[in-house]
Amino acid sequence: MTATVIGAGFAGCEAAYYLAQHGVKVRLYEQKPKKFSPAHHSPNFCELVCSNSLKAKRINSASGLLKEEMRLLGSLSVPIAYKCSVPAGGALAVDREQFSSAVTAAVKEHKNITVIDGEVTAVPNDDVVIIATGPLTDGDFAKALSTLTGEYLSFYDAAAPIVDIKTVDMDRAFAASRYDKGGDDYINCPMNKDEYENFYNEILGAKRAVLHDFDNVYEACVPIEVLARKGRDTMRFGPLKPVGLTDPKTGRRPWANLQLRRETAKGDLYNLVGFQTNLTFSEQKRVFSLIPALKDAQFERYGVMHRNSFINSPLLTSKDLSLKEHPNIFIAGQLSGVEGYMESAASGLMCAINAYKKLCGQPPLILPSITMLGGLFNYITTPVKNFQPMGAAFGLVDELDRKIRDKGERYSALAQRSIDYINTIKI
Repeated sequence: MTATVIGAGFAGCEAAYYLAQHGVKVRLYEQKPKKFSPAHHSPNFCELVCSNSLKAKRINSASGLLKEEMRLLGSLSVPIAYKCSVPAGGALAVDREQFSSAVTAAVKEHKNITVIDGEVTAVPNDDVVIIATGPLTDGDFAKALSTLTGEYLSFYDAAAPIVDIKTVDMDRAFAASRYDKGGDDYINCPMNKDEYENFYNEILGAKRAVLHDFDNVYEACVPIEVLARKGRDTMRFGPLKPVGLTDPKTGRRPWANLQLRRETAKGDLYNLVGFQTNLTFSEQKRVFSLIPALKDAQFERYGVMHRNSFINSPLLTSKDLSLKEHPNIFIAGQLSGVEGYMESAASGLMCAINAYKKLCGQPPLILPSITMLGGLFNYITTPVKNFQPMGAAFGLVDELDRKIRDKGERYSALAQRSIDYINTIKI
């Protein structure tokens, strides 16, 4: 049995590895290192281009449950992520280079995977094809995909800056996790009211980089400067929220607070949590340096915005994630309408499971919405007005047959029900 996977990001690596593990000979096409998108820099597979966080670890959280379901179904990326994790409170954050290097090694060293370097310009006419070219798909292949689907959409996503922690003024910062969950994993950069007001006024007038063909911005990745324009205190209820924190220097909660999260295992680089931005580089330096702890901070990477693309999955894809008009072609990753690193990996995993079943002449695995995977993929394959990308959320999961008032207990019960079901699956 053979299969073709196009793209070696989260979705493509999950798909290729799963198929290979089940004896399928896989041709994995990847344009790097011969060609890089504007957002990619590393020659390794599974590169994290935005945040290094894979969201919550708790199984009674939506993202935590998603990862546990994936692990139970044979995920490649979830176990590697835990091995390459860095302290991040209740979140699973990874050292970018360690993580992508480990995934790359696992894929390239597999005896059933042949990696083919170079750009693909047309959709192959093979028995099974998994398209996982990512949200930055462009050029001739984007045109070919658009022709194939007829429903090709796009939006813009943004990445936050990264600073050298040695240049952060720790006399104006303090280490702590919100509500003391996770120890001193975050560096907090507090602001009093006057400092916040000055920052707010300056960011409103800061110069933004020019974007062409701008359609819209995914809500979870709204640039900080766009968020500021929604109201004077909007940032204080978003990425600059001070709740759950006490500044040890004042004994009080800050008026506003920026958190820095570790990027690397050795802790030399930190990212500005929630500070996705499209400000020009010089304006990022000027405005973000108004935060007292960042007055002399050295920015190792400035924030950038890049184009994300996805298909109209509810109209185009079947429940097994294959195209309705081309059932041998599966669409995985953010192209399929999921949002997030792990959601992308999950779609690659589910595409691979169903591609394998197709090769074996077996019926597809369609998970029910009592699972997070089932709820997510039911969402992206069910017609809805004004379809937009979606990440894992308990709102996608069927309700329990009994009422549980406490949210934590309810989520724990939902998670246990899902795990119990996943454990019954035999592939």
